[in-house]
Amino acid sequence: MKLNVGGIDRILRIVAGLTLIALAVTGTVGVWGWIGVVPLLTGIFKFCPAYAIFGMDTCPMHKQG
Repeated sequence: MKLNVGGIDRILRIVAGLTLIALAVTGTVGVWGWIGVVPLLTGIFKFCPAYAIFGMDTCPMHKQG
């Protein structure tokens, strides 16, 4: 599994995921808020399957050279 999620992208994913989960827990949004688990996990593991499918990469280490 090649890492493909970089710094700012990673932070935004984690924040968005936690926000959606918090909104779901408090009942502010419906059960669809639990979809926040997806960006949270992709941010934590630095890998996004959709990026892999479309050949995208925001990890700065892979753009050197």
